[in-house]
Amino acid sequence: MLDALLFTKTPSLLSAVYRECLWKVNTKENILYLTFDDGPIPAVTPFVLDQLNRYNAKATFFCIGKNIEANPEIFQRILDEGHSIGNHTQDHLNGWYQDNETYFQNIEKCAALIPQFEIRNPKFFRPPYGKLKPRQYRFLKSSFKIVMWDVLSFDFDLSMSEERVLRNVTENATAGSIVVFHDSIKAKSKVEYALPKTLEYFSAKGFKFEKL
Repeated sequence: MLDALLFTKTPSLLSAVYRECLWKVNTKENILYLTFDDGPIPAVTPFVLDQLNRYNAKATFFCIGKNIEANPEIFQRILDEGHSIGNHTQDHLNGWYQDNETYFQNIEKCAALIPQFEIRNPKFFRPPYGKLKPRQYRFLKSSFKIVMWDVLSFDFDLSMSEERVLRNVTENATAGSIVVFHDSIKAKSKVEYALPKTLEYFSAKGFKFEKL
């Protein structure tokens, strides 16, 4: 758990190397940018959307192509409720362990699904696990805005308590932070605990929640 806590906030060296990625939004306003990776799925995504609606919050969903194919009605709900969408590959591939051609084809397979839902400019991409080889980064940044984060909830980490996940966000997020949650089975119980409390905590402090 110690290693995870050390990387709740993005290491400055990593953001310096991949400096054209979006790590945090430059703003002095009390705005947070909540992002959700790995959906859409019936067991979690509707809960997330319901919680966001309670606070008139907008967010960005980095979707896996195979989950879009399996759950088009949930994907459409994300769009209908005014959230933004990003590409998270077709099959949640780790770029470090894929040859470049396979990796790029998998991203394109996901991208090909998104225009079916009348998205005008589906240009956000987040690499699964935040892992990209330098050559992959150089190639993709010409076609996508690569979105990383500056605050990671660690809701996917089975060693993290629900309360620790909440504190990872509330103790580290500041104006302009891009915060990562997951609408996935692995993260389900922690998202159900931490997301409502995150929305309540920052709303009480006068924060707004906007999409990228």
